[in-house]
Amino acid sequence: MLQGWFLWFILFWVVVLVSLMAIGGFFMFRKFLKSLPKQDGRSDLDWQNIYIEKTVHLWGEKEKELLNELVSPVPDLFRQVAKEKIAGKIGEIALKEKAKSINHDLIIKGYIQATPKRDHKFLRKKLDELSIDVTPYEHYFE
Repeated sequence: MLQGWFLWFILFWVVVLVSLMAIGGFFMFRKFLKSLPKQDGRSDLDWQNIYIEKTVHLWGEKEKELLNELVSPVPDLFRQVAKEKIAGKIGEIALKEKAKSINHDLIIKGYIQATPKRDHKFLRKKLDELSIDVTPYEHYFE
């Protein structure tokens, strides 16, 4: 039988491994749900990629730099995913508004709409750091 410190060592690692597997499973399940097709036959990720592909030619260097600056507070591990989600939302808005190019206004609108409500406090802080007035965009925070 296991006794003493070795028993506690084994139990500790069992708890750690089960916890890590549960956390990883949670994030994999969320990604799986986003990849499921909706009624129109396309998933949220499919639409995101379509919006990005249709509007990639509308982006200028200054706009890309602004997007990179806006997602800079996101941890490196998740930054690319966040950037794609925000760019997809910006592309969706640009197509709805029939924009000729991606501009500062579209980027701020897409940034606010693509960001979860729980992160709006950090979003406002980042916009303040960049000296961007959020008054015209207040209705997007609701």
